[in-house]
Amino acid sequence: MSSAPSARKRKRGLSDAREADSIIIDLSGLPDTQIGPVLASFPCLTPPVNTPFEISLRDEDEGTEFIKRASTITGETGSVEFSGSINDGSDGAGSRYFLALHRPGSSKLILQPAPVYIVSRQVKAHKNFRPTEPGNSEHFQARSVLGKAFGTKKAKAAINATERNRVDVSAMEDVAGVLQDRIEEGTENLPTQEKMEDLVNAARLIPAYNADAEQPEDIYPLHNIIPEPEWAAMDRLLPMLKNAADDHARARLLPNARSDWLRRHLMLAYSSPKPKAKIAKMLIYTSMMFTFLGVARRVVPDRTTLLERLAPSPEVVVDGLLSRFTETPRGSTKPQMTSDNETNLLTHLFSLCLKVDDYATDTTLIAADLKMASTKVNGLFRSLGCTIRKLTPQDLKRLGLPDSAGQEKHAILKAPLTFPKPRLKRRA
Repeated sequence: MSSAPSARKRKRGLSDAREADSIIIDLSGLPDTQIGPVLASFPCLTPPVNTPFEISLRDEDEGTEFIKRASTITGETGSVEFSGSINDGSDGAGSRYFLALHRPGSSKLILQPAPVYIVSRQVKAHKNFRPTEPGNSEHFQARSVLGKAFGTKKAKAAINATERNRVDVSAMEDVAGVLQDRIEEGTENLPTQEKMEDLVNAARLIPAYNADAEQPEDIYPLHNIIPEPEWAAMDRLLPMLKNAADDHARARLLPNARSDWLRRHLMLAYSSPKPKAKIAKMLIYTSMMFTFLGVARRVVPDRTTLLERLAPSPEVVVDGLLSRFTETPRGSTKPQMTSDNETNLLTHLFSLCLKVDDYATDTTLIAADLKMASTKVNGLFRSLGCTIRKLTPQDLKRLGLPDSAGQEKHAILKAPLTFPKPRLKRRA
C-alpha cells in the first residue's frame, strides 16, 4: 500500500518533464499596431482589482507599432487618481517586456509584447492644494533663531539691535485714524496737477506766451520780447541801414558784425527794393542782444562802456537789456548776469530768431555764432516748445529754401504750444 503513491508521483513528474520538453515558444499573431495588453507598476499605492483603466494614444503616431507609441494610462477610484505615461516607446535601448500565455493542454507558449507604465497616484482632496510661502517675518524669525544659536558675537549683537529697533505696527493701530485725518487736513490745500503745471510753466525762463494761440506768430507776442519803447526807438536806425553802400557796410553798422546768421538775413532783407521795416528792426535788435550777451556774460561793464560797445544802440535799449537780463546782488552796486539771466536772454533771442525765420531756425548756424554746443542750443529751443528735426520737402517749399537746407536740423515752432515733458530719472 505504501509504494503506490510514490509510483504515481514519479509518473506525474516524468509526464511533466516530457510535457515541458515538448512546449513550443511562439510570438503572438496580433497585428503590431493593434492595442494589446499592458503592464503597470504601482510603486506607491496599489488600486483595487476592479479599478477600470483607459489608454490614450497620440494621434501623430497612428500606424506605428503599439508598444512604440506615446501613450497614457489613467484610472481612478473614489478618492485617488492614477496615471502613467510613455513618451517614447522606442526599443533602441533598455529592456522589452512580454506577456506569456499558455493554455492548459496546449504545447504552445504565446509571447505578446507589452509596454510598461510606472503609475503614480494623486489624492483628489489634495489636488488643488498649494503650500503657503513663508513671508518676510517668518524668514526673519527663522534667521534670528539660527543666528542666536550658531552666530558670532557680532552677528548676535546685530540681531538684537534689529529687534530693538523694530517698529511695533500693532501699537500704531489706535492712532492710525488720527494720522490719516491729519494727513488729509495737511494735503487738502495742495495744488492739483493742472495748477502745478501752470506754476511750472509760469516759472519758465522764456518770454511771456499765449498758451491758447492758434498760430505760431501769436505764441510769443513781439512786444513780450521787445518792449514798445525800445521798439519805437529803433526807427531812427532804419535810414542808416537803407542808405548803406552794400551788405558788408550794412552789417558793419550794427554792433555784432561777425554773426553769419545776422549777415545772411540782412542780405535777404535788403535784397528787395522795399525791405520790410519790421524784419529790419528785429534784425537790429537781435544784433544788440548778440553783442550784449557777449559783453556781459562774464562781467557786466559800466553803462558808459556798454553804450560804446553796443553803439549805435539807443540808450533805452541798453537800459532795458540791463534791467531785464542782469541783477544787482544785495550789498553791491554792480549788476551781474547769473546763469538764469543768461538763459532768459538766450530764449528771448531765440524767440526773435524764430519770428525772423518764419518759425524754422537753423540751430547749427546759431550755435556756431554763439560758440555754444548744439545740444544746449537745441535744448533751449525745445524749452520754447519747438521740435528739432530736418526740414521736409514741404517745409523747404513753404520757406523758399534750397534743397541743401534740408541737411541741417531746424527748430520748428507750431501751434498749439506744447512744452517738453520732464524726464523721469531711472531707478539705480
